[in-house]
Formats: sequence, C-alpha cells, structure tokens
Amino acid sequence: MNVHFIAIGGSAMHNLALALQDKGYRVTGSDDEIFEPSKSRLKNKGLLPESFGWFPEKITDALDAVVLGMHAKADNPELLKAQELGLKIYSYPEFLYEQSKHKTRVVIGGSHGKTTITSMILHVMHYHDRDVDYMVGAQLDGFDVMVKLTEDNDFMVLEGDEYLSSPIDRRPKFHLYKPNIALLSGIAWDHINVFPTYDNYEVQFKIFVDSIVKGGSITYNAEDEAVKRVVEASENPIRKLPYYTPEYTVEDGETLLETPEGLLPIEVFGAHNLNNLAGAKWICQHMGVDEDDFYEAIASFKGASKRLEKIAESATSVAYKDFAHSPSKVAATTQAVKAQYESRTLVACLELHTYSSLNAEFLKEYKGALNAADVAVVFYSPHAVDIKKLEPVTKDQIALAFERDDLIIYTDPADFKAFLRTQNFESSALLLMSSGNYGGLDFEEVKAFIH
Repeated sequence: MNVHFIAIGGSAMHNLALALQDKGYRVTGSDDEIFEPSKSRLKNKGLLPESFGWFPEKITDALDAVVLGMHAKADNPELLKAQELGLKIYSYPEFLYEQSKHKTRVVIGGSHGKTTITSMILHVMHYHDRDVDYMVGAQLDGFDVMVKLTEDNDFMVLEGDEYLSSPIDRRPKFHLYKPNIALLSGIAWDHINVFPTYDNYEVQFKIFVDSIVKGGSITYNAEDEAVKRVVEASENPIRKLPYYTPEYTVEDGETLLETPEGLLPIEVFGAHNLNNLAGAKWICQHMGVDEDDFYEAIASFKGASKRLEKIAESATSVAYKDFAHSPSKVAATTQAVKAQYESRTLVACLELHTYSSLNAEFLKEYKGALNAADVAVVFYSPHAVDIKKLEPVTKDQIALAFERDDLIIYTDPADFKAFLRTQNFESSALLLMSSGNYGGLDFEEVKAFIH
C-alpha cells in the first residue's frame, strides 16, 4: 500500500509514518520544516524528504491514501492536488481507526493524565510480554516508537487527544476512535483558541462518551465532578465503572501504595499520579491482567517522558521538569512535589507558553495554582504573545490572576537564568513546569545548580 504524508515531520505524524514502514507499507512525505528528533528518525529510515517544501507532483493516482497533518493548511498545494484527483484523504486519527477497526480499541481520554495512564498500561503490558498495538504522546523507556501497528495484535491502546483532527476536519481526534474500552481521567478547560467557552469544551467529552461502542465500557475518575456528571448523564448503553485515588503513605520521600498484599513502594508520586494508577489498573484488568500482576509491573514504572521527570538530585536537593502548563496540571504537580518533599523549600517555576495560558481572559483560571510552592516564579515572553497575535499581558495581570503577593515574574530569559544560578538550593526541591524552554534554558545546565 502506498501512503503519502502531508506534514510528515510532526511528532505524531512521523511516528505513524515509521510504524507504517515497519508494517511493510511504501511511505513518502513532505514538509516545509522538520526539527529534531523527527528529522534524524526519518533520515535513519530513509523517509526524510530530499527537499523541504510542498510538491504537488508527488501526488499521483498511484497513492492508496494521503494522511494530512495539522501543520498543513487547508490551501496546501499537495492537499489541493489530492482533492482534485479524488484520492482518499485521512486525518491522523481517521487513519489510526482504519488500522484498528477489527481490533479491541482502548482509548484513554481526559484533559490531564492521559499520557501517563497510557504509558502505565503499556509498561504493564511490556513487563508481562503482552504485545499490543498502540499510539502514545510521549517517548517511553523500552519503546522504540510512539506508534505500533501490526496485523495480529488483538488490542490497540490509543491516547485520546481532544484537539482537532486536521485542517479540513475540525472534529476532536478522540471522537474518531470508537472505543470498545474507554477511560476518562479529568475535564479542565483547555485549548481556548478552539473551544472558546468551558461548556463548548465539556460537550466534546459528552460526544466522546457517546461514541463508545454499544456494550463497551467507560472507566472514569469519579473524584472529578465534571467527569462524573458527563459520564453518568450519558444514555449510551455501556458499562460505567468509577475509580478513585487509592490509599497511600509517604515515608522519607518514598511513596508506599496500599495493596491487598501490603504496602508497595512505587517510583511515581503525588495524588494525581496515584489516581492515574488506579485508572490504569482497571483498564489492564479489562485487558486480562490480574491485580497482582499489575502491582508487580507498576512498581518499576518511573513515569512518562517530560511528566514529572527527575533531572538532578543531590543529598539535600532535587530538580524536576514537567510538561504541566494548564491550571489543573500546575496545581496538581506543585502539590505532589510539596507533599513528597514536605521538609524542603519548594521553588516552583511556571512558564506561560501556550495560547491559552497567554490569554488575558484565561489567566484567572490559574488562581491558587502555585499556592503549594514556598517560592513561586512565573516566566513569560512578551515576544511569544506577539507571535500568537494576542493582546499584551502585563505583570500586574499575572500577579492578580495567581492571587499571590510574593509571586516573582520574569520576562527576560537571562534574568530568569540568573535567578536560578544565584539561588541556594540546599534542602530544596526545584520544579520547572513548561511545554517550552523558558526562552532557551539548557536543562543540562540546571543540573549544575543542584549540589
């Protein structure tokens, strides 16, 4: 089968391209720019385009399918040619559904926690040598690729993102997977450039629950009021299975999970991660892994890449970086690190980097998000606000939104780096939260601050 990717360089797109090549498909692609690590990974497999740009001549009747990435525009020359020729054009999620429509589809949805829960499930399956197809949004230890597709595996585990499918398909990705087994971890308003009101955002999750195959199941976080409301109001004839944060204790910086066999030391920590673990356990049990085998495997799970990842540690100090940027994630992550290191000074740094977080109207959602920190720092780039064509955001607006009088705010990367360099991190925990890099911060350099 011949498949062409328009915008092959994206994180998700290039992983799907690699997976299809591994499956024996003939893959080609185009993009106007490709960054690392996508560039090297495509090059190693012979899939890197010879020249960057769009080439309509690549689109011919010989193609069985065209996969359209979000990075492309609706007037993309290759897309227009494919439409002109009447070729089958798929969005990324449509193509994944096409590849898994004869399998049992397990879809993990939610505003937060979905990458971690998907990673936990895959870790358990990998530990017990159970081969499954999958698509996950982060690079995992022990997994070469973020997408795996086979002819033979019974299950396909999919991280269910609520963002849009393609430039010509404005449906959220997770509406297209039609799960047999689903999980919903939490609902907290995000992607305000696409979903301008909370109600508009929440309804996407109602559609997701209603898209579950009749007779299927939804495992849901019953501690999240919005999730509980959405799931319990659904009239879809499916099984509804609530889960809750399990009992656990923290002793000398180690988290101990209560299990039927006694206390189990685990690598991840924080109430939100224990809640994620409970959801993952039920999904694994639906997939045929019994409770004891789940606990044996999960003890060695260290976390998904960029999700509360330890980057440095000394006898008295520790530093973590985390992908957290939405208000609920920032609050949960900050609380988790403080609970784990109660006796240490928590220095929590948040970069406002996404479209939502730099929106003056959305800022008020961050009220109290950094309250668990002893020292709270916010960094944002006025240049990033300009690029996103948003109304300027002021330091006063940010201070007011977080409702914290002692909030430290930086707009210059050099000033922020100087702050880190001059801090005494003895008996401290440093937490760096961002989906960016603080205007060019070298995280390797941060390790030198922890001693």
